[in-house]
Parts: sequence; structure tokens; C-alpha cells
Amino acid sequence: MLDEFVKAGYIALKDFREYYMKPGSLSWGIIFPFVFALAFMTKRGGLTEWLAPGMISLALFFGSTSMSAMSIVFERRIGSFERLLLFPVSYNCISLGKSLSSFIMGLISAVPVLLLTLIVLPEPPAYLLLLAVNIAITTFASSTFGVFLSFLVKDPAQVMIVFNLVRFPMMFLSDVIIPVTIMPQYLVPIALALPLTYMTEALRFAYTGTYDVIPPAISITVSLVIGVLFLLAASEVIKRSKP
Repeated sequence: MLDEFVKAGYIALKDFREYYMKPGSLSWGIIFPFVFALAFMTKRGGLTEWLAPGMISLALFFGSTSMSAMSIVFERRIGSFERLLLFPVSYNCISLGKSLSSFIMGLISAVPVLLLTLIVLPEPPAYLLLLAVNIAITTFASSTFGVFLSFLVKDPAQVMIVFNLVRFPMMFLSDVIIPVTIMPQYLVPIALALPLTYMTEALRFAYTGTYDVIPPAISITVSLVIGVLFLLAASEVIKRSKP
């Protein structure tokens, strides 16, 4: 088991070195969430305590998924991923390694937004330790989701198109910038079916001490379970993609 984690660490390190500075990772992973949060800070009403956790979850989500999309797209396009399948590593190890590099990118992406919220907002997070735990869980779930979706798309050239078709609706329907409580009733079931809703609700409780519709015990548990399920699902997709 320990050997698998070490191998996954090497896969993550390789991805991080090769793809961290790619334009796609930087623009969608770091610049976009920060500029988005900055735009809300300068608008009328500013960056509120309710909105801040949504901006943090958005940074984690976009940073994590952008890294997995970039690394997997390039490897599948040039054929290097097929060589990885020939090495003595399990499919779970490959999935974990790809998720780990995305996890690191997600954490880095959230730093500017997190610092912005701490500077702008007068009140500190309600539960700092819980916030750190939820950031880790949210990044993990976002990373495994990104890896799963990257391998699910058959044509590597279409990955970013598919990602943005998925990510942008989730951004507006997952309690990130629009509260679920004021959404039309027909959109509420959709919002409750989206993973990002649970991640955002968990972060919101840790930051503000309150939640909108999902109690923290449920949102944190579901976020963690989602991350594990996507990790296993990604492993299965990788297995089926083996030539």
C-alpha cells in the first residue's frame, strides 16, 4: 500500500513539473478565479462573508480541474500516457497520482483568493481548523472529478470544451454566487445533485458558521464520498482505456 502511494507521488511530481506552467493551467486555474473574486469585490455590495466561501470553492474547483485537464490532454495527445500504462503501477495508483498533482494545483490556486478574502473581510473564519479540513476535502473531490472527466472524454482535443460546458453551469447552480434558497423551485433539485454545491456548503459553514440548505455533517460527508467515488470511477475508466 505504501509503495502505491510513493508511485502516485512520483506521477504527481512529474505532472506538476511538466504542466504547472502551461497557459491553460495558469489562466483557468489561478488567474480566472482570482479575477472573478476581484470583480465581486469591486462591485456594489463587495465581497461579502456569504460570497467569500463560494469564491474559495470556485478557485479550488477551477484550479484542480484545470491541472488534470491540461496534463491528461497533453499526455493522451502525444501518446505518453500509453507508456505510463506499461509501467508496473495499478490503475488506482495512476488515478491517485493524477489527482494528487491536481490537488496541489488546486491548493495553490486558492491562495490568492483566500488571502483576498482575509484582507477584505473584517471577520475571520468562524472555524479555522474546519475550514482547512474542508479546503482539503473540496480540493480532493474537485481533483478526482477532473481526472474522471478528463478520461471520460474520448477526444483529447475536446476536453477543455467539455470541461467548460460542465464547469460554468455548475458555477451558477451550485450555491457559489446564487443562493439555492432563492433559485426557482425547478432548479433546486439540479443544484442539490451537483457535487460543487456540497463542497461550497461545507466551506461556507466553516467560514461563516452558517449554512444555506445542507447541514455541515451531510455536506462534508458527501464531499468526501464524492471524492472517493470519482477516484475509483477514474481508475475504472483508465482500465478500460488501456489498448
